[in-house]
Formats: sequence, structure tokens, C-alpha cells
Amino acid sequence: MSSVAAQESRRAAAPAQAPASASKPGLSRKHREWLAAGLFLAPDVLGLLIFVAIPMVLSIVLSFFQVSGFGSYEWIGLGNYRRMMNDPLFWDSMKITGEYVLILVPVLFCVSLGLGLLVKQKLPGVGVFRTALFLPYVISLVVVGVLWKFLLDDQAGAVNRAMRAAGLDGESWLGSPSLALGCVIAVMVWVMMGYYMIIFLAGLQEIPKEFYEAAKLDGAGPWTTFRTITWPLLRPTSFFVLLMSTVSAITGGLDLIFVLTNGGPANGTSLAIFYIYQQAFGFGEYGYASAMGSFLVLIMVLISAVIFKLTRGGRFDDGE
Repeated sequence: MSSVAAQESRRAAAPAQAPASASKPGLSRKHREWLAAGLFLAPDVLGLLIFVAIPMVLSIVLSFFQVSGFGSYEWIGLGNYRRMMNDPLFWDSMKITGEYVLILVPVLFCVSLGLGLLVKQKLPGVGVFRTALFLPYVISLVVVGVLWKFLLDDQAGAVNRAMRAAGLDGESWLGSPSLALGCVIAVMVWVMMGYYMIIFLAGLQEIPKEFYEAAKLDGAGPWTTFRTITWPLLRPTSFFVLLMSTVSAITGGLDLIFVLTNGGPANGTSLAIFYIYQQAFGFGEYGYASAMGSFLVLIMVLISAVIFKLTRGGRFDDGE
């Protein structure tokens, strides 16, 4: 008993030692979360910095120089921008781009939304149907251009052959200034509709089924259900589709134009992005092309700001 009492007295007399884990320095939970988030974001941030931000800054800087084909740089200030303002071919390409965007974006939006509503239904073989509609999006635009150039050929094209078989006269689809741009728009809708269909389908599947069940019990028809439930709850998805399709229409399609029409006929399909490509890689006017590219980016940013303003960023509320 005395030995036990002695041990207890020694333990009581010994100074209390803090746990070893408490004495070790380390990051708090909040700092660890921030570190993890930073590590996850680092690849994307580096990619955007290296492949987007730095090239954009260099392009703006290059727009103030006259670049010769031999790699010499001459500072000319706003010379390239003054040349751009007086270039009728550039403004023609901007006009064609405006027509292209104003037709393509609404048509693509409506077709993709309609397909999204269709493939949401429980139909036989709907999975195969979704895959078939999405498949053109994963095909290279060069391959798409070659395919449709063959289909729309004046003599051997399948479209004109089908028309002649039906007793109709064939058309010069890619050789007529009044038809070529429409053909380019139709092909681009065919390519992109599957991708935006999937985006709309994802948005539709996020809408709770209880809303539709309540509307059905109230006796609401399909149009009323769409107008009062589906459309309002699709605002964020619709905003994303509208913004991305507009940006894609302004800056994309170069591959398809190059293969399908090469900007013709009579520059009828020479979009701004194609004209910039011609000036840079066809004529070696890198400084001038950079000036036009910077101007096109500015226009795109302004249009995006207008879309943000008009749609309130796709918010559910009414902005009150």
C-alpha cells in the first residue's frame, strides 16, 4: 500500500505535459481546405494563363507593330487600327458575321431545346437517338466540311440527286452567294445541336418531378406547363447555352468555312474570323490580323455583357 501511495504522489508532483500533437506546428483546417482548392485549380489556372491570357496580351502588343514576312517588327502605333477602320473587306466580313450570329444562335437554341424536350421522354430506343444526335459534335469540323461538301456538290451531290429524283431542279448550294451562308449555318446547327441538347437535357432533369405532378393535378396542359414551370426553371441553362453559342458563333467555324467554301463565293461566307486568318497566314500581316482580332474580342466582350445584362445572368429571381 505504501508503494502505491508513493507512486501516486510522484505522479501528482510531476508537471503536466501537453500532448505531443498539440505542440507540433501545422495548418488549420481552413488553410488545408484552401491549399487543396488551390492545388485542384492550379492546372486550369496555368492552362488559361499560358494558352489564353498571355497570347491575348501578346496579340494586343503585336497589333501596334508592322510585322514583315522576315520577322522584323516596326512600331506603327495605331496604324493597324486606322487601316482596319478603312478596310471595306473587313467591315463586309463583320456584316456577314453579324448575319451569321443572328441566324445561327436563335435557330441552334430552339432546335437544341426542342431535341432536349424530345429525348427527355421515355421513348423506345431513346438512348440510341441521343447518341446519334450527339455524334456529329465529336467529329472533326474538317471531316464534317469534306462530308457536306460532297453531299452538296452541284453534280454528284446526294442532295441534288435526291431533288432531281423527286422532279425538282438541283441548286448550286455552295456556289450561290444567296445560299452558301445558309448552308454553312445549317451544317453548323447539325454539328452543334447534339451538344446543346445534352446541356438542355441536364437542365430539364434537374427540375423536380413534383412540379409537373402538381401541374397535372391542376389540369395544366403541355404549353402551360412549359411556360410556367419548364421555361422559368431553365433560365440558368438557357443563359449558358445562349452565351456559349454566341461566343462560339463569333470565334468558331474557321475549319468548316475553310473546307466547305473557303470564304466564297464572292466572299459571301468570309466571316471575320476567316478574314483575320487570311490576313495572318495568307498574307503574313500578323500585326494587322492582331488588331482585327483584338477588335473582335472587344465586340465579343460587349455582346457578352449585354447578354448578362438582359438575362440577369440566368438568375431565377426577377432582379428585384
